[in-house]
Amino acid sequence: MFQERRRFAPVREGDELDVKIEAVGEKGDGIAKKQGFVLFVPKTKAGDEVRIRVTKVLKNAGFAEVIGASTAPKREEAKPAKKEEEEFLPSTEKDSDSFGDEPEAEGVTETAETEEPKEEEGTDEEEEV
Repeated sequence: MFQERRRFAPVREGDELDVKIEAVGEKGDGIAKKQGFVLFVPKTKAGDEVRIRVTKVLKNAGFAEVIGASTAPKREEAKPAKKEEEEFLPSTEKDSDSFGDEPEAEGVTETAETEEPKEEEGTDEEEEV
């Protein structure tokens, strides 16, 4: 009913590859991948681009040694173009610190709203003994 799937490593012992070390393993070896297949490369660190020779291939992983610097042409990362937003500097002459407040009308005073109502003496309900 169930068939055993055989997975073949995409590399063989003796293969020479240009790889980029993607991470560092628990024991300090660099980790590169070839079509998802993990290759451990000693004496490397994340970000290194090196040429390796595969020394041992196991079922789920392989081991390789560095034989030199990568000979693959380096891909130039495209520099992001300046965005229009960065180049546009808005004028701040008409800006104000009133965020959402309505402008005050000339000649109108708000004394009726701002005055606190006067309390009548002797009608405090809070002072019950």
